Amino acid sequence: MAKVELKKPVVAEISEAIRDAQSVVLVDYRGLTVEQDTALRKKLRDAGITYKVYKNTMMNFAFKGTDFEGLTPYLNGPSAVAISKTDATAPAREVADFAKTADKLEIKGGVVEGSVYDAAGIMEIAKIPGREALVSRLLGSMQSPIANLARVLKQIAEKDSEAAPAEAAAAE
Repeated sequence: MAKVELKKPVVAEISEAIRDAQSVVLVDYRGLTVEQDTALRKKLRDAGITYKVYKNTMMNFAFKGTDFEGLTPYLNGPSAVAISKTDATAPAREVADFAKTADKLEIKGGVVEGSVYDAAGIMEIAKIPGREALVSRLLGSMQSPIANLARVLKQIAEKDSEAAPAEAAAAE
């Protein structure tokens, strides 16, 4: 079988993985110990992120003609890819968080919702809280004025109910 025929399934696998991806982050994993790499893979798997090491040429072929084609300049040296189909900021956040404890892990760049970012841009995106945290903040900010209004109305009702018996006694 020709070498090209052996490479096609790998390119197809990468293409399938990135087809509906909201974000892709490329990292250089050189220098990580086996324990660190295993911990990183577990952390990303638990967050619902696909993490895999591919050859740069295979990723280059798979990225051609997609939103991820802008990652081509970052495909040098050993590369691993973290892909999320559900949370656009999750790969950046999880990889950046892990990189705090593993200084050898280097973020090369990434694509988040169709926009290409360098390592500094991915680090900024990593600061964005997760979807659940953002939704809870939104709900909290929406709930706060309603709760304050309810408290004020209750205090007014209590004040009026205290004043009514006093007025009735004064009228007699």
